[in-house]
Amino acid sequence: MSLQTFSLFLPACFAINMAFGPNNVLSLSNGARNGVRASVLASSGRIVAFAIMIAIAGLGLGALLLASQTLFTVIKFAGAAYLVWIGVKLIRSGPSLVVREEGAARGPVSLARLTKQEFWVAAGNPKAILVFTAFFPQFVDRSAYATSFAILGATFLLLELVAIVIYAALGARLGSLSRGARGFAWFNRVSGALMIGFGVMLAFVRRPAT
Repeated sequence: MSLQTFSLFLPACFAINMAFGPNNVLSLSNGARNGVRASVLASSGRIVAFAIMIAIAGLGLGALLLASQTLFTVIKFAGAAYLVWIGVKLIRSGPSLVVREEGAARGPVSLARLTKQEFWVAAGNPKAILVFTAFFPQFVDRSAYATSFAILGATFLLLELVAIVIYAALGARLGSLSRGARGFAWFNRVSGALMIGFGVMLAFVRRPAT
C-alpha cells in the first residue's frame, strides 16, 4: 500500500470513527456515569466485535452477509430492538444508577455488563459490515490483499480507540457539569432518547442493492 493511499485513508477512516452513533453514545454515557477508565475498558467489547467484522469482510463473507435479505433483516431488527431497549432502560434508570460511587461498588460485574453492551450494540448493526465491505476495498493493495487489509483493519481499530477516549472524556466532563440527581436524570433522558432514535433509524435501513 502506497503512502499516498494510506494518507487518504486516515482522515476518511477517522471521520467514520468519530461519527455520532450508538456506540459513541455509549462511550459518552459510560464516561459520564462511571468515568473515563471504565468507559474505555468497556469499549473492549466494541473493539472485539469490530475485529470480528473486519475479519469477516476480509474473507469476503461480508458481501455474502449483506446479500442475504433474511439474515440482514434479522440482524437489523435485533440490533434495533436492543438499542430501543437500552434507551428505555436509560430513561427509566433515574439518578440512582448514575452515581459513580455505586458503579465503583459494583466493580467487575458492572464492567462486564457494560462490555457486553458495547459488543452487542456494535455486532447488532449490519451497517458496520457494510463499512468494512465497501469502504476498505477502495484502499486495498490488490497485489498484497491480506497484508493491506490487515493494516487497514488495525488502523481502524486504533483510531476507534482514539475516538472512544475522546467521547469518554467528553462524557466525564459532561457528567461533572451535571452533578446532582436532576442533572444526571436529564443526561439519562437525552442519552436514552438518542439510543431509541438510533434504533428506529436502524429499523428503516435498507439492504444495499446487489
